[in-house]
Amino acid sequence: MTEQTIVRIRKFVSDRDWSQYHTPANLAKSISIEANELLECFQWSDNDYNLQHVKEELADVLVYCRDLLDVLNLDEDEIVNMKMDMNEAKYPVEKSKGSNKKYTEF
Repeated sequence: MTEQTIVRIRKFVSDRDWSQYHTPANLAKSISIEANELLECFQWSDNDYNLQHVKEELADVLVYCRDLLDVLNLDEDEIVNMKMDMNEAKYPVEKSKGSNKKYTEF
């Protein structure tokens, strides 16, 4: 996400004095709610969906994730790379390539 977009999200929240409602728990709930609205776009078909609606719901998820990063003072690159390190250890290429098995099944 560009710095310009991050600043825009922060300004949106600030201008409306919504940070008072942005507890980690509230934001986590909001992420889950929006993720379920995203899932609803695919409720009856894996292939027949409204791309504009998908974009809107995905954007809502991303905005709430950005808000949670701010509230917890976390760096997205740092936490994503930390998790990727863990995933690469759990799912080595030689065992997981082309497989959808969980790491506990290797």
